[in-house]
Amino acid sequence: MIDDRAPRGIDVDKPNAARVYDFLIGGKLNYAIDREFAERILQVRPEARELALLNRRWLRRAVRFGASQGIRQFLDIGSGMPTVGHVHEVVQAIDPDSRVVYVDNEPIAVAHSEIVLEGNDNAAMVQADAELPDDVLEHPTTQRLLDFTEPVMLIMAAFIHFVPDSRNPAGLIAAYRDALAPGSYLALSSGTFEGQGEEVRRAAELYQKSVTDVFARSREELRALVAGFEVLPPGIVFTPEWRPDDPADVGERPELASQLALVARKS
Repeated sequence: MIDDRAPRGIDVDKPNAARVYDFLIGGKLNYAIDREFAERILQVRPEARELALLNRRWLRRAVRFGASQGIRQFLDIGSGMPTVGHVHEVVQAIDPDSRVVYVDNEPIAVAHSEIVLEGNDNAAMVQADAELPDDVLEHPTTQRLLDFTEPVMLIMAAFIHFVPDSRNPAGLIAAYRDALAPGSYLALSSGTFEGQGEEVRRAAELYQKSVTDVFARSREELRALVAGFEVLPPGIVFTPEWRPDDPADVGERPELASQLALVARKS
């Protein structure tokens, strides 16, 4: 784990969603306050580590799919901490010329991403508020690496459930969509209460009290958010169900993943 003496400008008085997620997937870019909160989540949902990993595995499958469709540009919104199998590692293993822009406003995520990406001319981190699309899209690093006259895969993995209806998530997604060329893709995952037990609501309440509000959404709510995109088969499904590498990976109860996922195309 990183030294719990936080650098100036980093708030460690309360847990941070990106750092909690990093701890759950086995990362080391977190503080004691994040680990303490994660342990509280694990008491409510002992499978929380596996659920976080299921989302990462879905993301890797989604970006491999994008690469198989000829996408060579990726914009990862709310990317979080740099981890093994991050987007650039997956797509640059397929084509070293693939270009990736990560976006996050968490200083630890930004600082460590910059270290991980040092010397990689085709991948970079942008520190920006992802809810301000113009700041992201017009950032010099974004403009340098991504050509929006050509298709891009826009990634929103475990991001949109932190955006309440009052902040217009549909309008946010539409602003990014309108910047994309036809033939672009959206890869999105979100927490849901569909098919979930009471322990999921209790975990969400912990987040709302200690970290940030979580706004779980149904399939129909997510479908409405991605208007203007064509949702591709298999549709909006639980993360293990989205084009698994092996049917056995889905398991008997995929709904226990607690996150819905989709990949959609802009015509």
